[in-house]
Amino acid sequence: MAVERTLSIIKPDATERNLTGSINSYIEKAGLRIIAQKRIRLTRKQAESFYSVHKERSFFGELVEFMISGPVVVQVLEGANAIAKYREVMGATNPANADAGTIRKDFAVDVQNNSVHGSDAPETAAQEIAFYFAGIEIVG
Repeated sequence: MAVERTLSIIKPDATERNLTGSINSYIEKAGLRIIAQKRIRLTRKQAESFYSVHKERSFFGELVEFMISGPVVVQVLEGANAIAKYREVMGATNPANADAGTIRKDFAVDVQNNSVHGSDAPETAAQEIAFYFAGIEIVG
């Protein structure tokens, strides 16, 4: 099993409800290590840039508004097959379809207010980590 790094974002709906510690517990129970973490408030420009892959989608504006509506917690997670493991721990994007015991099943409100984001592939993980942690040495 390859040791990987992945990005996690605890979204505004979850930070507003003080769920950071609870979500971190799910991450750690899954065997992933949180090796970097910071709480930030995204600017519109940052949110538009980060989610630019969705720019042509009908939900883009709503997504940007949501992501700038409150603070987020960005994290670098590390562990064996971290990308797949974190996606499993997050659960399906739509919490109605998420498995019991996943972050989204237990904490998400709806498809948009689904509490967390995680990278979907090694390439995007590297890009997303660089986006939020550029110039910061991350020691595992």
